[in-house]
Amino acid sequence: MGNLSDADVLSSSLKATSQGPVFSYTTQTGLNLEDENKLLRETVHQLKEEVNKYRTPALMLADVVDLVDGKAVIKIPNGNKFLVEIANHVQNVNPGHSVLIEQKNLTVVDKIETNTKFHVEKFVIVENPQLPWNQVGGLSSQILEIKEVIELPLTKPELFKKVGITPPKGILLYGPPGTGKTLLAKAVASSAHCTFIEIVASELVQKFIGEGAKLVKEIFELARAKAPSIVFIDELDALAARRVELGTSGEREVQRTFMQLLAELDGFKPLDNVKIIGCTNRKDILDPAILRPGRLDRLIEVPNPNKEGLLEIFKIHSNAMRFQTGFTINKFIDQLQECSGAEIKAMCTEAGYFAIRENRTTIQEQDIRKAIRKVKKEEKHSEDYLRMFG
Repeated sequence: MGNLSDADVLSSSLKATSQGPVFSYTTQTGLNLEDENKLLRETVHQLKEEVNKYRTPALMLADVVDLVDGKAVIKIPNGNKFLVEIANHVQNVNPGHSVLIEQKNLTVVDKIETNTKFHVEKFVIVENPQLPWNQVGGLSSQILEIKEVIELPLTKPELFKKVGITPPKGILLYGPPGTGKTLLAKAVASSAHCTFIEIVASELVQKFIGEGAKLVKEIFELARAKAPSIVFIDELDALAARRVELGTSGEREVQRTFMQLLAELDGFKPLDNVKIIGCTNRKDILDPAILRPGRLDRLIEVPNPNKEGLLEIFKIHSNAMRFQTGFTINKFIDQLQECSGAEIKAMCTEAGYFAIRENRTTIQEQDIRKAIRKVKKEEKHSEDYLRMFG
């Protein structure tokens, strides 16, 4: 018999239907006509949905400011406000909600639930530090002060009620870079068993009007939700510098954000379980409003360590290091004067590298000597650069 065409096979199949068993026609892909037709319909449907996505215009995100006679007053990202209609299917729209609006006539077409916590935590670091006090060296007087102001009100608030005084709302740590200001803040958070929220002040200044102030408000709401907590604002001078009349829009936005921070500090209850720790290297340029009693009450200077402090810091950073027999850091203590804790740590690291280069696991005096020379030289180059270009 010769080869049958597709038409012959289909004809045979139809004839067999009335006479006995049904034989379905099979295509070259192994699917019968019904299955292939179903697959093609699904593919066409998916392609139509994809085309519709490209044709659908984008929606804008806005915030509802107020409701007036069944209409909504919205604020779009550039700061402008409009009175717009609300689509009938959108229910329970209230001031403060985030909504989607149509671009041409700005009609509210949907309401969305924004994750405020996720938005805030993009700008802050939230953690529960595990840093004991014995890992902070050379700052005994500063540790005592920060315990009195931050730790005691969080762990023993009833003590202040009995004495009849109101504990400070926050403190300011100031001093040269690398002296342990951040370590103090983390250590007191660990000791008080509370949440540590770290903010870089420069990130609080946002592009659009009001965004920075809103972010500050949400950060303090997060702090209250995670209380007891400590809000640590690093590089405070980036936000709280002395206000001047420059007249630029950027400077005015910084001032709005700063004023929101002042309002949050003033709004705290006397024995609230949220404390503020500010940190700066430039106390001289801070605005007096942030330093007055009732906001950052206690000003704690964190200077470079003295001789005893240098020995404590070196012992902490070299605890896991192996030294040659008879080694003592007292031989080099005079060379370490005016060094910060960060520089001591860098010296220990560099000494370890010098030993590794010679395939040794024991640190010798010459390694420490080279490390001190290297770190001091880098420090001098940095000072010369600032003197020339600063």
